[in-house]
Amino acid sequence: MAFDLFLYIADLIEKKYNKYFMHHSSADDYLLYFPHPPASTLSQWLEESNRITRHILENIPAADHIVPQLHILNPPLWEFGHLTWFHEFWVHRGGQVSNPSFMVDADHLFNSSEIAHEDRWSTPMPSLDSLLEYNLNVISSTQELLCKPIDNKAAYFIQPSIFHQDMHNEAFAYMWQTMGRPMPFLPLSDRSLSNENKQTWIHFPESSLEADSHQGSGFIFDNEKWAHTINAPSFDISSSPVTNAEYLTYLESASNLSQLEPAAPPKHWKKEDGLWFERFFDEWLPLDPLSAVRHINYFDAQHYCKVNGLRLPNEHELTILISQKSTAWQPSHLWEWTSSPFSPFPGFSPDPCTDYSLPWFNGKYQVLKGGSLYTPDRLKRAAFRNFYQPNRSDHFCGFRTCLL
Repeated sequence: MAFDLFLYIADLIEKKYNKYFMHHSSADDYLLYFPHPPASTLSQWLEESNRITRHILENIPAADHIVPQLHILNPPLWEFGHLTWFHEFWVHRGGQVSNPSFMVDADHLFNSSEIAHEDRWSTPMPSLDSLLEYNLNVISSTQELLCKPIDNKAAYFIQPSIFHQDMHNEAFAYMWQTMGRPMPFLPLSDRSLSNENKQTWIHFPESSLEADSHQGSGFIFDNEKWAHTINAPSFDISSSPVTNAEYLTYLESASNLSQLEPAAPPKHWKKEDGLWFERFFDEWLPLDPLSAVRHINYFDAQHYCKVNGLRLPNEHELTILISQKSTAWQPSHLWEWTSSPFSPFPGFSPDPCTDYSLPWFNGKYQVLKGGSLYTPDRLKRAAFRNFYQPNRSDHFCGFRTCLL
């Protein structure tokens, strides 16, 4: 009996310690993400990101306020309200629901952790004008903060709020692409998708390297914690992403067509009078054979590799590649699939926004690296880990290959 009581007390102490340790780690870690950009730079980033968001919403026809209820989409007004709420909640309310919002019922309406995805279509939303005013109040308040130097804590909460908005701007872009709507905003990098360089295999010898992020290396997301040594066996990786021409050759190959369930063309491709076309937002363009193939899900990328006797790179291999000078390899202007499941690194602890990474370490997501035409350069860090469910192809995604 005494021994059982001892075990019970020990268990309580361990749980309390673990809870404290996780909270303590989170509270400390985000203050280690320095040096942070000066307030003037954060002000510029915020203005750029919010200008894009408001441009999208101010130019959306009323008929397009509602989109089909699909797991890959969100109602545009809800998405706009959510990204504004996120910024306000963390920057101006300290992550505390007890602190009042500029908008009544904002927590109930726009907290993505609380409102079920399917309920975002049926829950009455504020008007677009009300949401624009809410956004103006929140962003103006942050710009006032940035009129003077800020400390590490303020800089931390402002940065993920900007990056979160950047991600939602990109989500607007691939939602418009999915629905065949006109381009919502201009690409943020060179629109040229063609790869005119001859594909080669780049050899990397076996190496021991420190993967991911160090303390004091600037802002990071919690799933990048912390730098750890790994052994990377030698590998050979393609200098170029898989192109439309290569993917079409694969689709039309006997080895694919002989399968019980042969791979089908991407949903944004069509064939008319013997010619192939691909849709870019609301335009049907002749299929460019040299462009990186896009909107390919993880399973189809894996199948392409299997048929061709190749493999996908893991996230460390792709990180090694994209850390090299761009003259050595051809960017795809896409998020590129890796063979790595999205999982925590040694030393992981959640940051204050615990829902960013922790709920998705469930083996149902794959890591992607790189960035698309609609990803700002500030998010295109070699250590950044994007992640999506492997059956999704609506985002701007592609892949490159490694030799077996």
